[in-house]
Amino acid sequence: MTASFPAVTLDAVTDAERPDFARRLQAAFAAGIIAAGLPADDEPVPSETEIADAADAPGAETLHVRVDGRSRGGAIVHVDASSGVGHLDFFFVDESVQGRGVGLAAWRALKQRFPSVEVWETMTPHFEQRNIHFYVNRCGFQILEFFHPGHPDPHSPYRDDERSGPGGGEPDLMFRFRKTMRRAAPHAERAA
Repeated sequence: MTASFPAVTLDAVTDAERPDFARRLQAAFAAGIIAAGLPADDEPVPSETEIADAADAPGAETLHVRVDGRSRGGAIVHVDASSGVGHLDFFFVDESVQGRGVGLAAWRALKQRFPSVEVWETMTPHFEQRNIHFYVNRCGFQILEFFHPGHPDPHSPYRDDERSGPGGGEPDLMFRFRKTMRRAAPHAERAA
């Protein structure tokens, strides 16, 4: 029996839609914090500044994940064409449709939208078991690194005394994932 996935389309988030996109992204991340039994910060995670920085980065695309024409998630993707590396800076599915195949269908749509990407990378907090399961078991990513106080992320914008994270002031404990895309071998067309 083959699993059926919802039809997903991707389209650009307009400037007018950005505040709602950011709110929904923060709500999806807050649900993960609550599901892990962690205390919620007074400030939303990720911050509006972190979302804006990712969305405004050169080459970034901010996308709706649509099911039946309705936005049910989103992604901020940055593709470095010179290296063939794509970064899922943020990727989320609204809580109301989680567990229904929307995330996997969206991942497949992202791969189709960016066929030149040879390597995808992303990160997720250590407590986000749902995300770890999704990236490793559903999408085939491999865990590349685990950032913690003894092995800090060299690209983190936070100094050691300015770490963010649920509970405030704690170091970011993040998994870094990578997926190398397999390309189909070229084949001769068969004569009919």
